[in-house]
Amino acid sequence: MLAPDIGSTNADAESSVESGTNSRSREKAPLLSKRRFFSGLQNMFGVSAATSTANNAGEGYVEFGVINSDPGRTLGTFAGVFSPVALSMFSALLFLRVGFIVGNAGLLMTLLQFAIAYKILVFTVASVCAISTNGAVEGGGAYFMISRTLGPEFGGSIGTLFFFANVVSSALYITGCTEGIMQNFGPSGYFVGEGGDLLPDGKWWRFLYCTILNILNLGVCLIGAGMFAKTSALILAVVCVCILSTVVSFFVKDAMQVALPDSNHLVPGNTTGTFTGLNLNTLNNNTWPNYGRDYTTSDGVLTQFASVFGVLFSGVTGIMAGANMSGELKEPARSIPTGTLSAVAFTFVVYLSLAVLTAASCDTILLQNNYLFMMPINVWPPFVVIGILTATFSASLSNLIGSSRVLEALAKDNVFGSVLKFVSRGVWGNNPIVAVLLSWLLVEGILLIGSLNLIAQINSVLFLLSYLATNMACLGLELASAPNFRPSFKWFTWHTALIGLLGTLVMMFVINPIYASSSILMCLLLFIMLHFFSPSRDAHWGSISQALIFHQVRKYLLMLDSRKDHVKFWRPQMLLLVNNPRAACPLIHFINDLKKGGLYVLGHVKVGDFSTLDSDPTLEEVSHWLSIVDHLKVKAFIELTVAPSVREGLQHLIRISGMGAMKPNTIVLGFYDEQEPVDFFERTQSRYKTRDFDNVSVSSSTSGKLFELRTREHAPRFIDQQQYVGMINDVLKLKKNLCICRHFHKLDKIAVTKTGQFKHIDVWPINLFNPDDDDAFDTSSLFMLQLACILNMVPGWKHLTLRVFLLESGNQRRRNEHRLRQLLQQLRISASIYQVDGWVEKLQLLQRNGGSVLPSAVDNFSTKQESQDYIKSVNGMIKQNSLQSAALFLYLPSPPAVAPGHAESSALQQEYLQLLTKLTNDLPPTVFVYGVSAVTSTTL
Repeated sequence: MLAPDIGSTNADAESSVESGTNSRSREKAPLLSKRRFFSGLQNMFGVSAATSTANNAGEGYVEFGVINSDPGRTLGTFAGVFSPVALSMFSALLFLRVGFIVGNAGLLMTLLQFAIAYKILVFTVASVCAISTNGAVEGGGAYFMISRTLGPEFGGSIGTLFFFANVVSSALYITGCTEGIMQNFGPSGYFVGEGGDLLPDGKWWRFLYCTILNILNLGVCLIGAGMFAKTSALILAVVCVCILSTVVSFFVKDAMQVALPDSNHLVPGNTTGTFTGLNLNTLNNNTWPNYGRDYTTSDGVLTQFASVFGVLFSGVTGIMAGANMSGELKEPARSIPTGTLSAVAFTFVVYLSLAVLTAASCDTILLQNNYLFMMPINVWPPFVVIGILTATFSASLSNLIGSSRVLEALAKDNVFGSVLKFVSRGVWGNNPIVAVLLSWLLVEGILLIGSLNLIAQINSVLFLLSYLATNMACLGLELASAPNFRPSFKWFTWHTALIGLLGTLVMMFVINPIYASSSILMCLLLFIMLHFFSPSRDAHWGSISQALIFHQVRKYLLMLDSRKDHVKFWRPQMLLLVNNPRAACPLIHFINDLKKGGLYVLGHVKVGDFSTLDSDPTLEEVSHWLSIVDHLKVKAFIELTVAPSVREGLQHLIRISGMGAMKPNTIVLGFYDEQEPVDFFERTQSRYKTRDFDNVSVSSSTSGKLFELRTREHAPRFIDQQQYVGMINDVLKLKKNLCICRHFHKLDKIAVTKTGQFKHIDVWPINLFNPDDDDAFDTSSLFMLQLACILNMVPGWKHLTLRVFLLESGNQRRRNEHRLRQLLQQLRISASIYQVDGWVEKLQLLQRNGGSVLPSAVDNFSTKQESQDYIKSVNGMIKQNSLQSAALFLYLPSPPAVAPGHAESSALQQEYLQLLTKLTNDLPPTVFVYGVSAVTSTTL
């Protein structure tokens, strides 16, 4: 309720900045037209064209949300997306595992598995295309897109798993490449003959060969993405030639016997399989599933649908390879959809063709026991060797680069804080050298596993999880109806995202329930860790959770109809008026305990004439108040207003707080007294002590302590006693329940919870200014009981005993005690009833004063000594009974009804406040309660 700080504006400066920007943009117009032309040429050929003048460096334009002029962005659609995606999807599967899949699953099941896999891929690609065409895409690929949509916690956890998926995938393809080398050049390999030993074999020898291949990958990656693009385009051309030779071989080669490899321990000796050429009987024999054992495992594990699909899917997980290069693409929003979809279609046709030709030309024995059958039946066997080496090597290279880009993005986003700081610093020429080296080391460690099929299922599950997150991001955006989600990719709908999400989720558990559950659990643990500890958790990237919450809250608020309110489901919805949060920390925390899952609003009035201000002073303060809410760990909303007086501001807050049927029904005020404010942010023993709000920018030009406290002597008070009582009357006039709190600077929640010093919560359901036998059963007393019961249900307060004090005399005493006991039983409130002795003497003092502390009218008003003596004795009675009480609830007497402008109104209001002050002097934290509506129900 302090006067606003009014700062000067910089309108003139802003105008000059804007004018300068416009003039510069006009000067650049011819240059930008030329750059658009050259950019088109670069995108067409997938190479980088050097600029002719040094002045052009670093300048550019923005079109369709994509920055085109970054000198580090050199890749076009073919070299940057189509080639790496196609090569990643061919990988080890193309020449090493097609026979394994067809021989075990049969042609029909193979076609079904490819259809399922590619359905998941196509729908996921639709989601990737939707995100990549909805704004500027930077480095990090899938991680960047997911984190900027689902928020830093979810994006960081999924990005971490996606990083490991790429690392595992790179190791998988290197292992496949080594397997191809050993089957051709190892002991009894195809090119060395039986008994030959061109390359020695063994676990550590294979690890050595894998390491050599991994070092070659490292060399290409250190040269940079441009080298990778040129390498991938050349390798794709070589692989296509090898595929063509394989397809031709199925048509031109005659029937022959093909020896099974010596490494096949399930079929010892020189047993052979048969290549029949294209034959209808062979096709019939390979139509249906015939699951056998996997000879590459030491115990010959029996294959099944899940294991076969896991191997199949691990070979086609490369759809993110193009998105991973987003930081090097000139036009990612155009290249990612075009290149990825065309690569998916191309690989799908190739796989289906090879599956059908394989099923029509090779018997089951050959397919199940020689995964390298394509080489001996090829018109020139070295084509297959070249295809294996190039496809697997390029796929491992693509995944190594992809993992390094994801790691670099995680480091730049400060997801793991200083742990990865060294990664973001180790960039040279737009190439993340340190990220490449770290990814390479992790690949080297995974190579120790050694078995291709053993890694394949883990790899599939990790990629499926990242695809699931991508679909979830797009589905959430679509369901949230976010206006700024307008992807230019037209083939995306929420149906495609939902199908992709369900498909990935189901297939994760089909492949391996243990791996799927473990990866999801790991993702959740990472999410929780990042939510609490990551420095990037406050990053302003935009979170889909906020959009979905807004969408659902709006929908349910419209469904929440105030006309259908019922007292059975009443809950307190509190508006607490706060002057300075530094001095109100215990009270803010106490009301948070008292709200019982209801609405809680912290309101603050800045006194001033809004029409004379240059800007709204509350706009700058909202973020500071939200920070205080976070620091106090309370679940509250903030409402600030500007008004000529605090009284008028309170009226504003009561009317505007909340929305629809969710509006405050109870107003809470602090007490008007001369108590010096306590700074709980600086108090040594305070549980709220912090320096977070010191030296903070409090306006556009100044900094200091937020909400700095001043003593009563030096701090202006914006309300007087008459206004304060007027505020009480306003609350009741607006039909809101009222609570007035005093002495909450004494509240020590730790002492209440742990020390055992306090044992009770006390309720005094009687109007001590004008007592009546029925006071304990009126609306205010029932409201008081309800609040006390709610407080007694809160952890930290539930160990205290709820006590209700009755002040009765004579025959009425027993009758009211029995009546109250029945009421408490009907209301399911567990409380002890206490009768206070000595009440008769105090009542006699009051009766000598006419039966009431205050007169019912202003006329002939005069303060009587009997009223003072009575209040003093009642205060002593309450104090004597509350030595071990943590909180008191007292009945708030009605404020005096005063006619506007009456000469004696101020005196009467001052007397009312003075009596309330004397009544509560030296008491524990006390809440005066006045109820205006029913809040309890005895019905079922």
